[in-house]
Amino acid sequence: MFEGEEFLMTQPFHPYEEITFQQFVLFIKTHSKQMEENVNIYLNLEPSISESDRKITDALLHSFFQILTHSNIEGIDEDLASHFDNWLQSQLSILNMKSFNLFQLIFQKSLITLLIKIKHNRIIPILMFLLSIFTYLVHSYNNWIDEDTTDLTKKNLHENRELKRLQLLDKLNKLLISSSGVHDLAYILKKCEEYFHYKRCVFYAYIPWSNQFYGVIGAELPKVQSMKGQLSEQTAVLTSKKPIYLKNPRNYVKEEHIKLFNVSSIIVIPIIHQDQLFGWLTFDQLGEEFDCSKDELDLLEQVGNRLGLYFSRKGEEVAKTSDLHLTERETTILDLLSEGYDNKKIGELLFLSEHTVRDYVSSLMTKLKAKNRTQVVALAFRLGLLN
Repeated sequence: MFEGEEFLMTQPFHPYEEITFQQFVLFIKTHSKQMEENVNIYLNLEPSISESDRKITDALLHSFFQILTHSNIEGIDEDLASHFDNWLQSQLSILNMKSFNLFQLIFQKSLITLLIKIKHNRIIPILMFLLSIFTYLVHSYNNWIDEDTTDLTKKNLHENRELKRLQLLDKLNKLLISSSGVHDLAYILKKCEEYFHYKRCVFYAYIPWSNQFYGVIGAELPKVQSMKGQLSEQTAVLTSKKPIYLKNPRNYVKEEHIKLFNVSSIIVIPIIHQDQLFGWLTFDQLGEEFDCSKDELDLLEQVGNRLGLYFSRKGEEVAKTSDLHLTERETTILDLLSEGYDNKKIGELLFLSEHTVRDYVSSLMTKLKAKNRTQVVALAFRLGLLN
């Protein structure tokens, strides 16, 4: 039993007595298994829910459990509004009113069923707290989708946005058509920053055979290359197949990475084509907090889809060069390059002169047909030479 749960279970109560967020979270954590079982029953056995709505609602419920059970709850009572705003904003790419209503209904039914089954003596305070959360979420969601404009103005705004979106995607298409493959990936990222008005765009590769992610190209290259890890429940931001906007990423991104990159707000875009995941793009404003609309997420999702198509069409080029041979020394230096070390540091680690290391790097560039060190690392990931 979690600390505080015994208090929650045994204390006398008034029907209108309030509980804290910490107490609510402790209750959910204590009974998370039963809650998830109830959610699965109500979600999967309801015949009136379509398969597409079921998938979206399941994603909402899963992420809501994550934000409750993996949150650092110390002192969060003072900033609950921001806490739930962050969660809601992170789901903008999949939210619609229908799935939002289903999410609330199923979570509420699951909680009521649990409270009755265990004969909990504080049913009313817990339900009232849940309703206060849902009330706030509905209010925030309605504020984002509500526009105090006439129908004609709405139509004009929509047409203008659509035209601008098509123009931007057309520029991106022309850029990708004229590019030579992963050789130009760094240049493509810089143009994405320019086209979509972000100060930093980073590419992270996905290694399917090890289920890992690995930073490859972006601003502050050594920092980017130090980003690697295993995909898991704790990296839910990357496991999503839809774009995610995080106004405040602290509940989703490690604190050390937030400090390393000076991140205040961030957008994560999966690069996918025909269910094949190549990696992710992240966009941010170099430490400045920013807002993001659903329209912007939809636009950036198209960017990820186009890059996915671009990578898939460059597969033939990759296949032609994937049988190249690297010496043991070249492989070692390639590994160190991927970690972000410069020639001087590599020389110190391998007891080689800086001039000798430079010759090895030049050899790698020749073999991989790369223009610079950045492309060497990007191509090596793409060819499976780094893991």
